[in-house]
Amino acid sequence: MKIAIMGAMVEEIEPLLENFKDYEEIVYGKNRYYKVLYKNSELYIAYSKIGKVNATLTASTLIQHFGCEKLLFSGVAGAIDSSLKIGDLIYASSLAQHDLDITIFGHPHGYVPEGGVFTNSSKELNNIAKEVAIDLKITIKEGIVATGDQFIASNEKKEWIAKTFNASAIEMEGAAVGVVCDALNTPFFILRAISDAADMDASFSFDEFLKSSAKVSAGFVISMVNKVAK
Repeated sequence: MKIAIMGAMVEEIEPLLENFKDYEEIVYGKNRYYKVLYKNSELYIAYSKIGKVNATLTASTLIQHFGCEKLLFSGVAGAIDSSLKIGDLIYASSLAQHDLDITIFGHPHGYVPEGGVFTNSSKELNNIAKEVAIDLKITIKEGIVATGDQFIASNEKKEWIAKTFNASAIEMEGAAVGVVCDALNTPFFILRAISDAADMDASFSFDEFLKSSAKVSAGFVISMVNKVAK
């Protein structure tokens, strides 16, 4: 089996690569992909760079060029739900693009013509995540994740996203990855560790907690790979 593991930033995949001593670096489409032979599977690890366009390109490459059959995303997110704290894990049950706006034509925020507002993640992979959480004796939460090409530091904007999409967390890639995987019939899983909370100054806390939260997310994804790899 070929399994893709994505992050958006170098900091999000470095903890993944640290788990493997031997990997092959492949340069393709102005990006780097890391091939790992693990158990009886091939893992392709990549960081897309920030934003929906880059995430779309990388996810498409992993599936169409490298032939990956499942995609796991590991990274960080900002909390909207006030119950989420720094380092908490949340997986996306569904995702929406909070910055997609054609409401002038009578559509709801995030609506894509010939599609919908939300893209659902893989129930099978989500259930594996629940099993991993039980095995590791940690808590993982489920919620809607909102994606946009903006780093949101405004509490007013966070409240609007929470109300409009019933979202628990915000980030900049997940929904784009979901759209690609849904179109190409590839099961996907989006995991985020909280790096900044709703009651904090996001511009201050992000750099401080990025690496530690990325390690939490990466460690969990590696545990999932142990169950998924065949």
